[in-house]
Amino acid sequence: MKFTTLKTSVAALIVAASASTAFAMNPEVGGAPMFADKNIIENAVNSKDHTTLVAAVKAAGLVETLSGEGPFTVFAPTNDAFAALPEGTVETLLKPENKDQLTKILTCHVVAADAMSKDISKMVDDDGGAHPVKTVGGCEFTAKYEGDKIMIEDGQGNVANVTIADVDQSNGVIHVIDKVLLPAN
Repeated sequence: MKFTTLKTSVAALIVAASASTAFAMNPEVGGAPMFADKNIIENAVNSKDHTTLVAAVKAAGLVETLSGEGPFTVFAPTNDAFAALPEGTVETLLKPENKDQLTKILTCHVVAADAMSKDISKMVDDDGGAHPVKTVGGCEFTAKYEGDKIMIEDGQGNVANVTIADVDQSNGVIHVIDKVLLPAN
């Protein structure tokens, strides 16, 4: 009887350790755990650092799309990144009459692929230090890196740094960035 109890306890300990190891592999974002078995929207709504992005995605009608099968790579600007835009920009973009412009900006943060940071770095290396990134929104940005920091240069020459990379999702990956990426025009 004691052997069976010991065996069961050891098995439970191994399962618990495995679960916490799997959990630890995905970083927290905005103080919330991110689960690889949940989709981009299911995870993003829990990040206190992405409330503006979530509101914008809802206003643009992109919730269903980003909950879909994917794969997607999303460069997710923080609330601070949106706050750094000129005063009134976010409020203006969230108005129903500006839905097309908002949708364009948001879809320029999405790539139709599952690109982890090691994949992006390899593409940058293969292209001699700068890799063109074509987005779902029709923008073409440039990926670069310095050390282990991935950077994305937008159509206006602004550079966003990936502050949290490789947040695995069931339908792709999120890379948290510190600036809002803008189209060339």
